[in-house]
Amino acid sequence: MKTIGQADFNGKKVLVRCDFNIPLKNGVITDDTRIRESMPTVRKLLDDGAAVILMSHLGRPAGTGYEEAFSLAPVARHLEKLLERPVVFPGDVFTQVTVEAAKALRPGQVMLLENLRFVKGETKGDEEFARYLASLGDAYVNDAFGAAHRSHSSTAVIAGFFPESKYFGFLMAHEIENLEKLLHDVEHPFVAVIGGAKVSSKIDVLKNLVDKVDALLIGGGMAYTFVKAMGGKTGDSLVEDDKLETAREILETFKAKGVKLMLPVDTLCADKFDNEANRKVMPTDRISDGWMGMDIGPESIAAYRKAISEARSVLWNGPLGVFEMENFSEGTMQIGRSIGQVTARGGYTAVGGGDSVAAVNRLGLAKEISYVSTGGGAMLEYLEGKPLPGVQAII
Repeated sequence: MKTIGQADFNGKKVLVRCDFNIPLKNGVITDDTRIRESMPTVRKLLDDGAAVILMSHLGRPAGTGYEEAFSLAPVARHLEKLLERPVVFPGDVFTQVTVEAAKALRPGQVMLLENLRFVKGETKGDEEFARYLASLGDAYVNDAFGAAHRSHSSTAVIAGFFPESKYFGFLMAHEIENLEKLLHDVEHPFVAVIGGAKVSSKIDVLKNLVDKVDALLIGGGMAYTFVKAMGGKTGDSLVEDDKLETAREILETFKAKGVKLMLPVDTLCADKFDNEANRKVMPTDRISDGWMGMDIGPESIAAYRKAISEARSVLWNGPLGVFEMENFSEGTMQIGRSIGQVTARGGYTAVGGGDSVAAVNRLGLAKEISYVSTGGGAMLEYLEGKPLPGVQAII
């Protein structure tokens, strides 16, 4: 990989695509993980003597111009604290004001463009917009793994304007190295814990993992589609009826390959989707009508923890239940702790996907996991074996 560590950027004006798509509440940043993860790349460029122009999107604005709720102004203020220097923030993207601010930028200075998605052409991969962005700098660095699966102007198209001066940032390189390790170079036994609401969003990942893992542990809402596909009674639990045949095919594939596939044997159920709902543990394949599965039950937690304890490598993507509700978070939290213990024993652990990462952060386990991915969708597509446009454009 061509990374920024292999080059000197002294005197250069460097465009850096970051992923500052962070959670905001009333204009206040509630989790700055993605911003902090990009700091090693920014500091390396500044130490080299470069002027740095940062670019990012935030949320999903309409693409018709400025929207206060999606402004990167809070990010600019936060960057000033982290970098301990002023950050130029022209408050726009595609204007002469931005062009002049970029021209005036000197070595050691930092500028942040306003939300790229205020310009409709960004998400369409518009070449004119990419050409304009490229005109602001001398070199291009992609450090936005969370957006690497998008063929947007700032993530893929822009790289074509820098045939000799395009690089991966440290964060992007770290993500790719770890994902390659997961797919091709892990120590066995290798256990994958896959949760989340829907089977449909994980089909390709499951199919790609069958030749790589020794055991697959399924949880979350997607488990009930598998249980119903096997003839179980799932009550009012979330089930994708149009994916029952797909679920059966996946089960057969894992069986034919001799790969252990575990489903929760018991489930903590509720009589409504509410933290304060009545709760009852039931066998997962015999959930009563009027009740829905909300978390894996105590027997399942014990069985999953045992499987994880025997692993040397673990991949975790997706919560095991409705963990954002405290009364249904036990399964996710217990599994998170078990995965942390694998790392402590010298194993390799990887966590990706917004909800899984949130659970890890809530438990204070981030430093106890070998690799925490900053990109949920991008990580999934990489694990599916799909080429990521933002990666391919730099290679």
